[in-house]
Amino acid sequence: MSLPDLPAWLPGWCADHLGSGPVGVVYERVSISSVFGLKLADGREVYVKAREDDGRAESCLTAQAVLAERGLPCPRPVTPVTIVGTLAVHAEESLPGGAMLLGDTPDIARRYAAVFARLMAALADVEVAPPLPNPRWSRWDHTGPGLWPPIAFLDERDQSVVPEFVVASAERVRKRLLATDLPCVLGHADFEAQNLRWRGREVWAVHDWDSLAWQPEAALVGAAAGAFASASPPTLAPIESSKAFLEAYRELREFSQEEWEVAWAASLWAAAHNARWEALHGDAPVSIEAVREQAAERLRRANA
Repeated sequence: MSLPDLPAWLPGWCADHLGSGPVGVVYERVSISSVFGLKLADGREVYVKAREDDGRAESCLTAQAVLAERGLPCPRPVTPVTIVGTLAVHAEESLPGGAMLLGDTPDIARRYAAVFARLMAALADVEVAPPLPNPRWSRWDHTGPGLWPPIAFLDERDQSVVPEFVVASAERVRKRLLATDLPCVLGHADFEAQNLRWRGREVWAVHDWDSLAWQPEAALVGAAAGAFASASPPTLAPIESSKAFLEAYRELREFSQEEWEVAWAASLWAAAHNARWEALHGDAPVSIEAVREQAAERLRRANA
């Protein structure tokens, strides 16, 4: 993307809120949410994020700012959330460098689990309004009438193309998760390889703090145990690697049997959501095949 291709509102927004306009584009991703890496006239490099305002952004940004202030590996916000039309917009510092840690072995799972435990511990005393509704791929707690959370651009497609085993697995997972009365806490709900950067064996940056969620700790940990290896397209980690992730986390915070089962249930929900997405869009069946191969065992471990 070049400067003339930027959204019309963005240069003026930068001048108003950052005190300098963009002179170059170093990164762009335009999807359901948009991210623009910009070089400013004063020499700074920032990332401007914009997504439909659903009331979550301020809580997410406040938590991110607290963690950055405490020295956690995340970009520091440099503006508050502002509303531009229907968009919630903010900017954060650039935190360049590092590389993705790719792979889905048990050893790599344990490395990701240690980072996730560090983040969960840091979030434990952060006080913000719950960032609700939860991100759409983890919104098993929705109050809509059907199985899936109401998402218009997905719901308007032909649902008959979604494999029956995906629907059946999602129904059992959701029933198990809704049956728990575990308390909700803050946690990162998009803990995927594509959102972290590493320098050697040390994590360098955790991105995508717009994806904080308010769910039971066990559900957040379970979701991360299923998704940690995802780059693009997203998939589901092998069962033994999810087990290694959960066991590594349990070394730091012992889980009850109920929490253990909820974690296994949550490990499957995002994959079912992604499988539905693949079917509705005609994408390669990466998550579909993972659900086909792993659902039965994950459901058994979840007592679902």
